[in-house]
Amino acid sequence: MLPLDRQDEDDKSEAPCVPTAGGPHWLEEGETLSVKVSCADDTEVKGSAFHLKNLPPGASYDKKTATLSWTPGLDQAGVYVIALKGKEKQTGTVKIGVADNWKDPHNVPVQPTVYTEEYGLPVIHFQGASHLNPDDHVPLTVIYGGHTYAAEGKLRGSSSLAFPKNSYTLKFSAEDPFQEPARAGGFTNRRSLVLINTFNDNSYLRARMGFELWGRLSPESLQVKTFSVVVYLDGVYHGLYTLADHVNKHLMAAQGLSVNGNLYKADTGAANFRLEDKDGQPKPTPHAGFVKQDGTPKEGEPGAFDDLDAFVRFVATASDADFRTQGPQLFSQRDYENWWAFVTLLVAIDSDVKNAYHYHDPQGGPWRYIPWDLDGTFGQTWKTQRLRPTAPLDTGADNEMFRRLLAEPTFAGPLRTRLRAQLSQELAPVLLHARLDEIAGEIAPSARRDEARWMEQYRSFPLWSQRTDFTTFDEEVEYIRQWLTLRWVFLDAQLALMP
Repeated sequence: MLPLDRQDEDDKSEAPCVPTAGGPHWLEEGETLSVKVSCADDTEVKGSAFHLKNLPPGASYDKKTATLSWTPGLDQAGVYVIALKGKEKQTGTVKIGVADNWKDPHNVPVQPTVYTEEYGLPVIHFQGASHLNPDDHVPLTVIYGGHTYAAEGKLRGSSSLAFPKNSYTLKFSAEDPFQEPARAGGFTNRRSLVLINTFNDNSYLRARMGFELWGRLSPESLQVKTFSVVVYLDGVYHGLYTLADHVNKHLMAAQGLSVNGNLYKADTGAANFRLEDKDGQPKPTPHAGFVKQDGTPKEGEPGAFDDLDAFVRFVATASDADFRTQGPQLFSQRDYENWWAFVTLLVAIDSDVKNAYHYHDPQGGPWRYIPWDLDGTFGQTWKTQRLRPTAPLDTGADNEMFRRLLAEPTFAGPLRTRLRAQLSQELAPVLLHARLDEIAGEIAPSARRDEARWMEQYRSFPLWSQRTDFTTFDEEVEYIRQWLTLRWVFLDAQLALMP
């Protein structure tokens, strides 16, 4: 009988060798990849024991050294899965991603149906992008995950239309809605999406962090899902974007509300829930500053804003007693309280009046709030101006809804107590830092590619070219980390002093 140690050696030598080459491996066209093929359990075998199938043109396998080598050409961007086979017919695969070398003057446009991924992020392709404009949706071929959609698209934004890197709205048909079941908890059956440009956010993650923080702060409220994508226009690299739900009637229906409800967007600072503008002059209508996105009657038709006018008048003129007793029946108290908390947490001074959606079903149900446009958060304005973490709490000076909520002791006291508790629980810095690191790690290679593409234009852009404190992607992520830590300490101290 063999000694036990000899038995172990024999058992190990006879164990099946499952081939592996690690991965996934990512490189850019023109770079060289060299990886070893081996047994998954580290059993030592000769390289000749392995056979590789589906090698792309130019790739080779050296049986003497068990090394797979490849320098992809400028026309080989894509994702490749190479089959590995062991001597005893055990199988494995190795995934190799080849990123488009957009910087090379001889670069070849990618093939949208096969170029589905870049450094682990999904790629979305537009064909016909040159026809996009800010006024009308036009036909646009969108290719995602190898699937071709006959969609429509338009340029999106107002001030951001001046950016060299634009945002987009995409519309999909009812027969072929957008599908992405794996990311952000599932983007399935989406009729409309927004691609948010990151030109004024060189952390590339403010929108994602902001919407996720809203979900932690107010999970019972209406939510906007996001994930990061790489955009190619007509086969040419365009950069890293945040793909987000489009706030419209279809999103409301997907979250259990009526598709026939009225949806309004606060478009300017006049949407302040007062009957006067910021200069104290009477507004022409209570709904001045709002636009109607969905619902009937449509904007421009008689009665289009009747329910919103009544809502604004109530907030602006109700007695304290009526606001206290009737307000929670008219609007979702938690939604609107958390709007104030959200703005206060992130010093979101561009979203304290405008850049917000308000939904109402005239057939019944309270008014609801949905956040939007979060590039001016986590320590900067939308113009990239730095904002200190010790900025004072929002007092409602610009928003009558905030002022009324904060002036009512039975609302304000519990609100502040709840927010302070959340700072050390679901909004604890350790949790937010972990999520910040997770997103930053996920997007880092793509963020650095975008940085190489757009940094020169970013730093010379007229709105902020006078800055002397520009940061890289890595530095901006660290800036957000430190800002968040200091902001939370400041807020905890301030909230502790309030009744």
